[in-house]
Amino acid sequence: MENREIAAQFDKMADLLEFQGANPFRVRAYRNGSRRLQDLPDSIESLVTQGEDLTKLDGIGKDLAEKITQLVKTGTLQQLDELLEQVPESVLALLRIPGLGPKKAAVIYKELGIESLADLRTACQEHKVRELKGFGAKTEEGILAGIDLAERAGERIYWATADEVVQRLREYLSESKAVKQLEVAGSYRRGRETVGDLDFLVDATDTAAVMDHFGAFSDVTDTIARGDTKMSVRLASGLQVDLRVVPTKSFGAALQYFTGSKEHNVVLRGMAKDRGLKINEWGVFRVAEGEEDEYLAGKTEADVYKQMDLPCYPPELRENRGEFDYKKAKDIPKLIELDDLVGDLHMHTTASDGKQTIREMVAAAQERELRYIAITDHSKRVTMAGGLDSDRLRTQWDEVDRVNDELDDFLVLKGIECDILEKGGMDLPDDVLAEADWVIASVHYGQNQERQQITDRIIGALENPWVSVVAHPTGRLINKRERYAVDLEAVMQAAVENGKLLELNANPARLDLDDVHCSRAKQLGIPIVINSDAHSIGGLDVLRFGIKQARRAGLTAKDVANTRDWAKLKKLIRRG
Repeated sequence: MENREIAAQFDKMADLLEFQGANPFRVRAYRNGSRRLQDLPDSIESLVTQGEDLTKLDGIGKDLAEKITQLVKTGTLQQLDELLEQVPESVLALLRIPGLGPKKAAVIYKELGIESLADLRTACQEHKVRELKGFGAKTEEGILAGIDLAERAGERIYWATADEVVQRLREYLSESKAVKQLEVAGSYRRGRETVGDLDFLVDATDTAAVMDHFGAFSDVTDTIARGDTKMSVRLASGLQVDLRVVPTKSFGAALQYFTGSKEHNVVLRGMAKDRGLKINEWGVFRVAEGEEDEYLAGKTEADVYKQMDLPCYPPELRENRGEFDYKKAKDIPKLIELDDLVGDLHMHTTASDGKQTIREMVAAAQERELRYIAITDHSKRVTMAGGLDSDRLRTQWDEVDRVNDELDDFLVLKGIECDILEKGGMDLPDDVLAEADWVIASVHYGQNQERQQITDRIIGALENPWVSVVAHPTGRLINKRERYAVDLEAVMQAAVENGKLLELNANPARLDLDDVHCSRAKQLGIPIVINSDAHSIGGLDVLRFGIKQARRAGLTAKDVANTRDWAKLKKLIRRG
């Protein structure tokens, strides 16, 4: 059992207990335990198997340690099963509605008997929710608007989460001697930020043997369908995985077809039709009246595109967003790779809400072959994270100086993630920000303000002479919180006018800016900074998710600021 799976069980426990009005300290213990497990680089299952004392882990007490052991050894948690007998698990879907929260969800469940999103939608449409104490018409309207997002949240998972499944399943399927070729298609291959299901394509010597092996995967809980060439299963997480076995001569055509996107394929098929050809998952064919169609290509994707006199487009670009303008391979920009990044300019330490010290983050960054980092703990407005005031920040910067004195060929920048205040302006005075190497401006509070107000706040930050970049510019949390109302075009124009940068936050729950707006930033010549926003050593590894998003935006290394060394990067920013 993976750490994230155990963490998910603890989160569910916390949700159910909070739903029932349990002791807040008990609820917090499960949430803290979940976060600790997600940050833990070691496999908790291995620690249990080796007989390690789990209570030695920070944030894991005796009670949580016993429950972790129970989950690892039995796959279930008795207390969770008992809670689910008292409260239907379907009720937890209500908690996915932005802003609803366990307490209000509990009122809805108890007073109206609501057990599903469909029931809640009906109750809102019949104006029953607004009649509950503490709700009202505005709250009801907000809940109704959030139901669609909650439903989508139940259908799609983060690309990062899908990637974990893909890597395990790819390794498992490769163990079958019948497998000749194996690829993953669909939205996963295109790098979309969320994935609805997974599509595996296999070229095999024995179809039945591959399907038997697929069905025996440990996470499979149900076989939805099995035919001659396709098999669909459902995993314990609820994710559907389809396996298609295709002949060698059609493998490339199938990979192209099932990778999509639909919009990309419609254009491609239209081009084929104009040439008297047709393209499907079996190959490229010349259409002959009254005769069998002539097979022309399909063994590789490149062969398929070659029939159209087109280059083989990177999967991330196949969204019909202008990729067909590239008529030759040399026309396609060389998309950014993870190895192009040389710095990470957004991370937190124990000075605020991070898990590691400056030196520990430096060591981790060096292991990942970065050349520089910026330490950017929160400013004082973020009290719940222990944000830094001017004195504490300057003390930290003194420590940064001492660390730099110990280093060769690596640089630690004096940074701060400074809040943009609700009323406008920055959380720390300009004379302090002027001493920093790198100033991130962020919106954490007042996210429900009117569009113009939030826009003005961000533009005001971009006009500040000492601000370097705006972090996670729309504040969204994928599947959980919509972006706040902001005029991004106006923000980008302000970034251009003031010589400032915008962040692509690589946290898989954020990926903010999204691919569309990163592409727009490229058009305007605004350098993007791909940052981890790491709160732990393991958090540095999310950079690859930001790279995937950047590739979907068509970004090259030149479009991303932190592919440059610090001396060149700081010349991109107009400061002072």
